[in-house]
Amino acid sequence: MRDSPRLFMDPQAYPPMQPEMVIRLEPDRAHYLGNVLRLGAGARVVVFNARDGEWSATIEMLRRDRGEIRLGQMDRAPCVTRGPQIMFAPLKRDATEMIIRMGTELGVGCFHPVITERTNTHRLNEGRLSAIAREASEQCERLDVPDIRPIRPMTDAIAHYPADMQLFVALERLDPTAQEGEVPRARPGDALLIGPEGGFSAQEQAFLRRQPVTRVLSLGPLVLRADTAAAAGLALMGAGIRRGLAGGD
Repeated sequence: MRDSPRLFMDPQAYPPMQPEMVIRLEPDRAHYLGNVLRLGAGARVVVFNARDGEWSATIEMLRRDRGEIRLGQMDRAPCVTRGPQIMFAPLKRDATEMIIRMGTELGVGCFHPVITERTNTHRLNEGRLSAIAREASEQCERLDVPDIRPIRPMTDAIAHYPADMQLFVALERLDPTAQEGEVPRARPGDALLIGPEGGFSAQEQAFLRRQPVTRVLSLGPLVLRADTAAAAGLALMGAGIRRGLAGGD
């Protein structure tokens, strides 16, 4: 079944899954199966979400933007990804979409777009970004789709950040004695903060260093593009979380 198309089924739109249940597909899902993948009745698909797990299913009917599938059996039990969160200043469209796609594949639980002094755009197409996160979840075989929160000022996001969680901040040009690429002692739900192209202003850096929840994270001696920094930081945080869950030092 791993070669079968995977479809995320929004748990708010469908009842809990059960064997032999017939589910009427939403128009975009039916269109994708019939017109994009050119599938028809009898074809096998996989459907999933974090509430119900992953199920094998068979297409019962497809006509234009209408379709029905019949559930078979559960193949994977429900599971929520235990990964980091990320706060990021929106970039140009392609780079922002890359952060959503890569972050989903790297286990991000929630995206928090924030406005900094050097943020280039204050508007996001949340519908398109949510679709990218959903497609990335379908491709990378995770069972949940990360949330994308509304954009807001960075200072406001940090003011409401839980006091018992850590916020790892990737700052450029750290003290040369700082550990480069050190695996952080991250926990599930901790967040990574990535600034805009051009980095944080001097005032923002001073503000971030004063916050009790922030932890400075070095990504090495070179100045990285913001989307590259997001991938590097998330990889380090993911390694730290896995080490912690495994009981490592």
